Amino acid sequence: MRRLVLSLALGLALSACGGSDNDPPPAPPLPETAFSLQVLHVADMDSGGDLVANSKAISALVNKFRAEQPARTVFLSSGDNYIPGPFFNAADDVSLAPELGVTGAGRGDIEILNLMGLQASAVGNHDLDLGTNFFSGLIGAGGAWRGARFPYLSTNLDFSTDSNLASRAPASNNGAEASTLVGGRLASHAVITVDGQRIGVVGASTPTLASITSTGGIGIRPSGALAADLDALAASIQPAVDTLRSQGIDKIVLLAHMQQIEVEQGLATRLRGVDLIVAGGSNTRLFDSNDVPRSGETGRGNYPLSFTSPAGEPVLVVNVDADYKYLGRIVLPFDAQGRIIPGRLDSTVNGAYATDAAGLTRQGLSVANAEPGVAAVADKIAAVIAAKDGAIAGGSSVYLEGDRTFVRNQETNLGNLTADANLAYAQTVDASAAISLKNGGGIRSSIGAFDVAPGATTGSRGPTRANPAASKLAGDVSQLDIEFALRFNNGLSLVTVTAAELKALIEHGVSDWTPTSTQGKFPQVGGMRFSFDPSQPAGSRVRTLVVDDPNGAAAGATPLTVVSGGVVVAPAGTSFRMVTLDFLANGGDSYPFASLSAPNRIDQVASGVTKTYATVGAEQQALAAFLAARFPRAMPFASADTAPASDVRIQNLSLRSDGLATP
Repeated sequence: MRRLVLSLALGLALSACGGSDNDPPPAPPLPETAFSLQVLHVADMDSGGDLVANSKAISALVNKFRAEQPARTVFLSSGDNYIPGPFFNAADDVSLAPELGVTGAGRGDIEILNLMGLQASAVGNHDLDLGTNFFSGLIGAGGAWRGARFPYLSTNLDFSTDSNLASRAPASNNGAEASTLVGGRLASHAVITVDGQRIGVVGASTPTLASITSTGGIGIRPSGALAADLDALAASIQPAVDTLRSQGIDKIVLLAHMQQIEVEQGLATRLRGVDLIVAGGSNTRLFDSNDVPRSGETGRGNYPLSFTSPAGEPVLVVNVDADYKYLGRIVLPFDAQGRIIPGRLDSTVNGAYATDAAGLTRQGLSVANAEPGVAAVADKIAAVIAAKDGAIAGGSSVYLEGDRTFVRNQETNLGNLTADANLAYAQTVDASAAISLKNGGGIRSSIGAFDVAPGATTGSRGPTRANPAASKLAGDVSQLDIEFALRFNNGLSLVTVTAAELKALIEHGVSDWTPTSTQGKFPQVGGMRFSFDPSQPAGSRVRTLVVDDPNGAAAGATPLTVVSGGVVVAPAGTSFRMVTLDFLANGGDSYPFASLSAPNRIDQVASGVTKTYATVGAEQQALAAFLAARFPRAMPFASADTAPASDVRIQNLSLRSDGLATP
């Protein structure tokens, strides 16, 4: 009987293995991996995170992963390798001379990347924030300063038309070995030879560059009406890819700094011959199922995102969050034809690696494993910064909201505070100043603390934390806080606007609003309130606009309705003195200040002046003085941020009724 049962069982098993004529055919075997390439990547060291701790931690991870595959690893950045601010400025301190050779703002950021062995970077918008002359001096070698030991790449930027950069970008740079393009070299594309294989690396920058940074004479493609056209953008990148492929290079990485990851995704389905796109500028967190985010953080998609090119070949898109918070790592398996084999991607290896203490512990590391040179630079920068956290300007008992998803989309309490501070300063030099306008993109971070309990996935926002080492109390707002939040430290400019011109400026600020938009031009205002209807066509969205006191510092006038029902109703000849940022007055974010009829513009900081925290007439000092006068430590600012449906200065009529309209 036992023999019969075993015989039946064996027969059933064989029957199951044999299948039926209706079963789908087995999947074809995966191609063998002919070559594997480990790509480590970073982006966007520009958002006010803890660059001191994170830079040390990420250097430990880079060293560990490179040691695991020393012959087949490249380390790349998709741009925004720094931003003007405290960390950036601290490198000008004489204490860093032993590490930098010659001190200078931004050199600490560049040297940290040098010490980690970065091999190429895209050109991001913030890399150009201080203009092409500064950029040239920062990346170029001079004296004991060795400059950038990696090339900056962008195939849709023409550096030859800029007098500061032309000599750094001869045509012979294009396609050269990246290791030879050091000391401030620029190119369209480069080659990195890895274990005998030539890897093509192409750079590309957002076509909106001219409106969000200081591009000087750089030519940008595509431009004009085609700037937002993905097909035109792809067409500007494809020739560099084709050049590499014509040389027999079949493994190509695109470093794309496009600000919105949807653009990189669109390029993935338009470009031929690109295997991997390293995205930048959007701070998008991508994770796979094995990745462990930092406490309280979540992802926006899978690592990597997968697409198919017009030639039917796999294309992957990767990105990591800013400020060295994560190191991206992907090991690419290529077949004999140089195509990625998606089925051989290993999610236990690939992904975004957190650089917090827990992330290091998971890799058997600690901050003690940091690259020694990186630690030396970072620690000295930390000492310079620490002194600034003890310089207290005032206080706030609430979190001051400066996150880009808020300040670029709605009114925030930090937007109100800094706009009011600018107006208060303006009224000390011109009593008739009545209104203040700035762009949300000029606010770079919040002021306050975001606390997450261990194991929690949500947190709470509150005032700044105490820093006993700097004698800073909880709720104090320091020089460091202000410099982080207003990193650009724009100069202030006074202009005169008519009622119609005021409406046109605000219309421009809300012209591209959508529920998920993060356009830097979105306005933050003082001395006025307005409502807008995003369902209306651009240029006709402002429905009501009220100036609180047309008399400015003289005060006493009743509020003046300037726009009602979408129509300018202010008396003929009405004009207002406005304080704005010199960046906007110069046409930044495409604001139409150049079309003002009689601006009588007076800049509060002369052109060419290097602005510091102490510069009178610049944003940082305006906010510091306003806090000291109105909101000292004993009487802190207390207006908590509100949801858009409760906002008063900027009333979004898709979320609330018009509280400014007259019955």
